Amino acid sequence: MSTDPLLQPFQLKHLTLKNRLFISAHEPAYAEDGLPKERYRAYHVERAKGGVALTMTAGSASVSRDSPPAFNNILAWQDEVVPWMRQLVDECHDHGAAVMIQLTHLGRRTRWDTGDWLPVLAPSEAREPAHRAFPKRLEDWDIDRIITDFADATERMKAAGVDGVEFECYGHLMDQFISPLTNDLPPPWGGDLDNRLRFAFAVLKAARARVGKDFILGLRYVADERLPGGTTSAEGLEIAQRLKASGMVDFLNVIRGHIDTDAGLTDVIPIQGMPAAPHLDFAGEIRAAAEIPILHAARIPDVATARHAIAAGKLDMVGMTRAHLTDPHLVRKIMARDEDRIRPCVGANYCLDRIYQGGMALCIHNAATGREGTLPQTIPPSDTPRKVVIIGAGPGGLEAARVAAGRGHKVVVYEAADQPGGQVRLTALHPRKREMTGIIDWRMAECAALGVRFLFNTLADDAVVMAEAPDVVIIATGGLPRTDVVTEGADLVVSAWDILSGDARPGANVLLFDDAGDHTALLAAEKLAESGARVEVMTPDRAFAPEVMGMNLVPYMRALQGRSVTFTVTWRLIAVRRAGNALLAEIGSDYGAARQERQVDQVVVNHGTSPLADLYFALKPASTNLGAVDHTALVAVRPQTLCPNPQGRFQLFRIGDAVAARNTHAAIHDALRLMVAL
Repeated sequence: MSTDPLLQPFQLKHLTLKNRLFISAHEPAYAEDGLPKERYRAYHVERAKGGVALTMTAGSASVSRDSPPAFNNILAWQDEVVPWMRQLVDECHDHGAAVMIQLTHLGRRTRWDTGDWLPVLAPSEAREPAHRAFPKRLEDWDIDRIITDFADATERMKAAGVDGVEFECYGHLMDQFISPLTNDLPPPWGGDLDNRLRFAFAVLKAARARVGKDFILGLRYVADERLPGGTTSAEGLEIAQRLKASGMVDFLNVIRGHIDTDAGLTDVIPIQGMPAAPHLDFAGEIRAAAEIPILHAARIPDVATARHAIAAGKLDMVGMTRAHLTDPHLVRKIMARDEDRIRPCVGANYCLDRIYQGGMALCIHNAATGREGTLPQTIPPSDTPRKVVIIGAGPGGLEAARVAAGRGHKVVVYEAADQPGGQVRLTALHPRKREMTGIIDWRMAECAALGVRFLFNTLADDAVVMAEAPDVVIIATGGLPRTDVVTEGADLVVSAWDILSGDARPGANVLLFDDAGDHTALLAAEKLAESGARVEVMTPDRAFAPEVMGMNLVPYMRALQGRSVTFTVTWRLIAVRRAGNALLAEIGSDYGAARQERQVDQVVVNHGTSPLADLYFALKPASTNLGAVDHTALVAVRPQTLCPNPQGRFQLFRIGDAVAARNTHAAIHDALRLMVAL
């Protein structure tokens, strides 16, 4: 028997959870037709295989037609959901994991112009800034109908065999009733706390009547909105005590904060550079005072913090949700005492930001997450070991090395720099982005364990590669920043990379032209502003930084808005000329013939990268495939068999930014799906 606090069982009513780790309810947006089909099921089953005690599905499943999905949610109001959930539950149970589902009515936290185009509902007409819909104030018949919808959906979930239901009560309709900021209904549904709680208790009572006293029901609720006029921590504690006293709730999942704005959401679910586990002590206070099982998840990215949460009695179950997106076998590695092999969550929040932009959850450095049907989380061995030479030790090159070596191939990596990392290492120079080094450090450790040979400070040419007598060559050389965006004066500008690396000193009055819209421009703007410069960030787009999604934008804005930084949209840098000791920037527009000028002392350009592909083209004639990629085989994760040049000496592929400017996830995805089929 282990003495590790995280590996102790926990008794929740009749349910024995085999350890103290759970995956909190979240919507990875893998549903198809509103149903948890193969992709959704494979995602949760993989984490059940990895040893987690409880996986919470949906974030949240919708109980009513007039709660249309905001994030490709499961539609729990459909009877068709039952057999799909049953299959998911059964397969997770086969691996010893319990399964629950979170149910909700989104209220105002959605849009009217999706789904069936029904009016958005709320206990007031106050618009949620994040989703922008002006809601209809609920009528009595709406309330009665939605209570019934909650009960119907709960009954469906019991029929599907789930171990329990968690009702969403933060930011969604149930919480919109409780918060004084979003409920201006007259009694009996609005007014004092008794009346504002009436809807939640009505839902619990109706659901309990359908599923009986033995079925597990819980609530994920806001115990402190941290907003003037909103639910206070004192009220949050009182709510917990009332829920416990009612006997209708078996556990509480504690939230602190509000999610109606990007900034509020990011404080509830912090990202890299923000404090870890910021609400853990508060959740512990609720547990101590309410004496009810408490679950909690909010940036608990590492095992040590999770272990402390249980050992110190702050939580009964600790959620490591984003950590399980990154490494689904986290618990298994704890059990095997291989914690140093856990792939670290670096807090980049690529997963959540994609969801809130209408995409599906993907981990920035685990490309198999969400693709479990085609890409393995555990690398399978190869029957035919080969010699693999990789040029470049950025994230794509390191992933290619890790996967190839994990399959049993002999791998050597050449890197021109004195250390690995590429653009990730440059990004990690920023104090708030230091965690990004985990992408590199974890792969270097894995490669070391697998016997990969590295040659740093070595600029490989075609002769060096040929001398290795490779079977496969991977070009992962990345790219160099482009500044060729002007009709005149390209020699007068510097790149955003130059600013970040320190190759160019910040000016005093700077025009930063951002034609890529990614993190690089904002990182450069922050470094410029910190030096005391006056900065204008200009973009031809209708919004600045369109590739930087909502939650990642928050720390940038907090850093930039207090400094001399302005943002200008819909204007394009045309040319740069000298004007004495200054620079004269000519500005134009895609919308017409308008022209402006800016007199500055520095022009910085962020325009993506151009592939470093000279070595690729030098090697191409000697390769069997002439660099060609069978895209059908690549997507299906099958071996590459194209051979237009049978006299060639090796297969040749390029990945990541050596192909075209993309991002870290794309480079890692390229490497994984290519090498796992090698």
